[in-house]
Amino acid sequence: MIKKIFLSFLLFGGICSGFLEGEASAYSASKAEAVMNTGKRYLGTPYQFGANYGQTRTFDCSSYVKTVYAKNGVTLPRSSREQSLRGRSVTRSSLKKGDLVFFKSTSGTSRRITHVAIYAGNNKLLHTYGEGGVRYSEFSSYWKGRYVKARRVL
Repeated sequence: MIKKIFLSFLLFGGICSGFLEGEASAYSASKAEAVMNTGKRYLGTPYQFGANYGQTRTFDCSSYVKTVYAKNGVTLPRSSREQSLRGRSVTRSSLKKGDLVFFKSTSGTSRRITHVAIYAGNNKLLHTYGEGGVRYSEFSSYWKGRYVKARRVL
């Protein structure tokens, strides 16, 4: 319905450039909130490297992200490296809730993606790794030092 109205404006010479942008922003923000609410449901779920996708007893970082987004209608690949190729690139300074944030291992100068997290806003990440499983972490110097890139898939 909204698209039809917008197209009618265009066909009849109306100027409505911000109309769809506002709709897209509202939709993205509401989708991001839904993603965050889904992600919170798994707080404390144990981490297991290579956890099978499709079950929710354990997660690794990419199976967690894939599960959370799938439950919100967004299909992502299984691995963090493949996930890092989806959506559009965003700068660290323009991160919004629901953006995917990708990291490298701590060793060497390689920029090879080894971890993915969901940006939760207010300098926080929602992700899973090690003991404690799914949790919030500060986007502190530890994570900033490993940061490679971010993508917006919503």
